[in-house]
Amino acid sequence: MMGYADPNQVGSGLRQRLYSRAFIIGDIDKPEDRFVYLVLDTQAGDTAVRYGIIQGLRELGTEYHLYGQNNIAVTGTHSHSGPGAWLNYLLPQITSKGFDKQSYQAIVDGALLSIRRAHRSLRPGYLSIGSIDIKNANINRSLYAYLANPEEERAKYDSDVDKSMTLLTFKNAKNGKDLGVLTWFPVHGTSMLGNNTLISGDNKGVAARLFEKDIERSGLAEKDFVAGFSQANVGDTSPNVLGAYCEDGSGEQCSFEDSTCNGTKLCHGRGPFFRREDQGASSCFEIGRRQFAGARALYNSMDEDSTAVKGSIVKSLHTFHDFSNFTFQLPNGTFAATCPAALGYSFAAGTTDGPGAFDFKQNNSGSPNANPVWSVVSGFLRAPSELQKLCHSPKPILLDVGEIDNPYLWTPNIVDIQLLRVGQLLIVVSPGEATTMAGRRWKDAIASSASLASLTAEDSVVVLGGPANTYTHYIATEEEYKIQRYEGASTLYGPHTLNAYINLTTHYLPYLSSRPPAFSLPPGPSPPNNIDRSLSFIRGVVFDRTPFFKSFGDVISDIDNVCHPGQTVSVTFVGANPRNDLRLEQTYASVEKQDGNGSWRSVRDDADWSLVFEWKRISTMLGTSEVKITWEIEPDLDVGGVYRIKYFGASKTPLTGHVVQFEGVSGTFLVQ
Repeated sequence: MMGYADPNQVGSGLRQRLYSRAFIIGDIDKPEDRFVYLVLDTQAGDTAVRYGIIQGLRELGTEYHLYGQNNIAVTGTHSHSGPGAWLNYLLPQITSKGFDKQSYQAIVDGALLSIRRAHRSLRPGYLSIGSIDIKNANINRSLYAYLANPEEERAKYDSDVDKSMTLLTFKNAKNGKDLGVLTWFPVHGTSMLGNNTLISGDNKGVAARLFEKDIERSGLAEKDFVAGFSQANVGDTSPNVLGAYCEDGSGEQCSFEDSTCNGTKLCHGRGPFFRREDQGASSCFEIGRRQFAGARALYNSMDEDSTAVKGSIVKSLHTFHDFSNFTFQLPNGTFAATCPAALGYSFAAGTTDGPGAFDFKQNNSGSPNANPVWSVVSGFLRAPSELQKLCHSPKPILLDVGEIDNPYLWTPNIVDIQLLRVGQLLIVVSPGEATTMAGRRWKDAIASSASLASLTAEDSVVVLGGPANTYTHYIATEEEYKIQRYEGASTLYGPHTLNAYINLTTHYLPYLSSRPPAFSLPPGPSPPNNIDRSLSFIRGVVFDRTPFFKSFGDVISDIDNVCHPGQTVSVTFVGANPRNDLRLEQTYASVEKQDGNGSWRSVRDDADWSLVFEWKRISTMLGTSEVKITWEIEPDLDVGGVYRIKYFGASKTPLTGHVVQFEGVSGTFLVQ
């Protein structure tokens, strides 16, 4: 799986199906002026995925040639509970045993399908924007580093994380019905814990599903209403809102400076329902529900308390820039430079959301306080030069990843610079996880530059979305960088990384005006596409078999005849490897309810949080496996119905390798 960098976190099932949600905004009078904003239920956007999407759009024909490098933003919700093995660079591939084309292609195909659907549903409409504070859905997990920012700067804000959610509504001009909403709010997708092995979109996946289902029930919006819950300046935020505590039996809070517990790494953040032994599922649902509740309350008030996005101007810009050695002038007149990518010792320490291994700790600058063996190990991979050490100082370099290209690049040095505009709304598309204060500075710089250039007739509204397009880890402020907690150690291009992004985006901002510069924005150096040379040690499915005297889909253990709301019920089937068929746009499991005429209709599927699909290999040698489907019956479910659970599977036959579809059905049961 992708997020916690734990090779032992191997997916075993599905808590909630993942989605791509596409939003297209265009100028009616200039059809070529449009952009696509994608929200994927993935850890981040990615170079290879973006290449695949752009190539796929070319292959769809000339109708889709309007979309390309310049106007497609690929953002991820930053879920740490999604599949791994689909990213372009080697470092994130290592803990997932390389690259898996099946996972990669599923993401690309889902993104393309969402773009096609959005494109086909294009129509004249209106946009409105509003905001609401959500007080109880995020905290700052690196407060010690945040407090290193200037006191007068911190005094401008009420909180050490951004509590404001920004919401954009899409309204059909013809019938006044809403087509969708797109929100920005910063909270890490780490509600599901590192011991979880069920795929989900984490808290933002929950929020999106709750919003879409609620709107569907209301019947007040268009049939294909889409709710996107995009990330914002997420870097130092956490959904573990009760704080970080020691798990050594003391019950004490972790060390404020380095998040340790009496010298150990037994420190972990606590979500709202941390006492429940469910791998974080209850806390995840609650943090998602809180985002949904805030977004829904704001949505309900948009007719009276929102700002119309004014003007028909739609613009986008994109270029690539090499951050391995970019020299630029700071606002004070001095010069600064970025460095080839490198990760510090505190990168390996992890965070309170997911502690790292061994003896690494956060707040580790200068001479690292770790076993000297790690310095030797680091040198075996690539010993940083004195110039590289000086450029990254005070970060002690653990992995000089930007200068390792064997067998191919470990991390990006070429980054995406992208901005989007519709009316007075400006969207900063960030390739990295900007911390709270880094995001604030970046947005303020864009707003100030837009004002000075009279870019918009109205006061500009600036939002930041990401991590997008290619994953460049973190973007901390220079003051936070000096502290060298996890976020600073993971800021790839040295202490001036944030200022470099600000410099380039403000410099290129005039390209978003109604009269952009006469000369075209240069595309910049293209990053590599590594999908055809990426390593893979992931074994494919060899075959599936059933136990003696059994067939695929047979029930092994069934559900009681009578169940009750609030109860959890399970059925186990003779199963097969779910990788034989990902069942895209379909489901592995469903709850069906019997109608009065005796027919069955699906009322839950694997997109619903309450229906859990789990697969277990019983014998690798024999190829046998079992599937367990669990329904957490909602407490508010209407009683009196007759139900059954259905399993949809596909087996791979020995010798021929043919994939054969099958189904399994539980016995019927009454919910009363």
